[in-house]
Amino acid sequence: MTTQDSSALRYPKGWFALTTVYSFTGLAILASIIFSLLLFLSIDDNPLMKWLFGGLAIIFELGKFYVWYEYGERKARRDLGGAFWSLLFYSVLAAISIGGSIGGINSATNTVLSQQARHERELARFDEQIASIERQIQLNEEAARKYIELERISSGVSSLQHANTKLRLQQDELRQQRDAKPVNEQSSMLGLMSSLADGVGMSISQVQFLLVCFLSVLLDVFGAFFVSLIGEENRFRRMWRRQQDQARREAQEALAMAAQPEPIMPPEPAPEVLAQVRGALVSGELKCSKRSVAQALSLSLEEVDRVFHHLLSQGVLGQGSNRHYYLNPALEQQPG
Repeated sequence: MTTQDSSALRYPKGWFALTTVYSFTGLAILASIIFSLLLFLSIDDNPLMKWLFGGLAIIFELGKFYVWYEYGERKARRDLGGAFWSLLFYSVLAAISIGGSIGGINSATNTVLSQQARHERELARFDEQIASIERQIQLNEEAARKYIELERISSGVSSLQHANTKLRLQQDELRQQRDAKPVNEQSSMLGLMSSLADGVGMSISQVQFLLVCFLSVLLDVFGAFFVSLIGEENRFRRMWRRQQDQARREAQEALAMAAQPEPIMPPEPAPEVLAQVRGALVSGELKCSKRSVAQALSLSLEEVDRVFHHLLSQGVLGQGSNRHYYLNPALEQQPG
């Protein structure tokens, strides 16, 4: 099937498909802008510089997707030189955008990891305090056994037992505080990185970097795909409208030609009149003049005109540039 045949079977996308495409494109561009802003805004704490770097990030992101759209337009026009420079420019802007997205996504994942680490440090601090108290209790019990061996129960054992009681109460209080801490549920991102780290035998930081790079590139490819889809749909719509306009003009021309009345052919002259006029002209009895033939044979000018046209089509008569009729020279030598 040829390209023209396959394009004839296709129709422009409906409102639902276009709404979906434009929505996904807008969300991809917005997400890419936000992640780039997270990186560019962290460059300088000066409010003026934040505005400048933020504007620069937005310009880079919007320019990147427009350059990709322009690349598709030039490629469709077979402007290979323009397409090459557009692709080169897009590659530079895409590298900046991917770097910004890596910084933004990495910042988000670092927040998750820092929250998890802080929660683990708090629990470790409680465990260390409880273990320290446990060691003190063990020391007091060792001292109490020595007092018992020296038979100095009354002077030292009772005070050590009292101290251990206070330490156990303090230990119980710390356990209650530790258990009262809300459980820090492991996020999906942290669970994914932990599973990947265990599966590939890498550290969580390495897995984090690879995952962030993959998501950044995927976001850029996702946005570029839908921008290309929009460009291709716009080009197809323009071609489809031209085809529809051409088909409409051809249909109108066909209708106009069909509506034109067919030319009315003059009626054929009577055979006897035709033979009479031909014989008179060939024999030389009459000149090739409509008026003289009409007067001599008592015919109307309309009937003589039909006879002359018929004789002209048969080659008996000819017509000069002054539209006067003359007898075919080949017939002048033949007697009537």
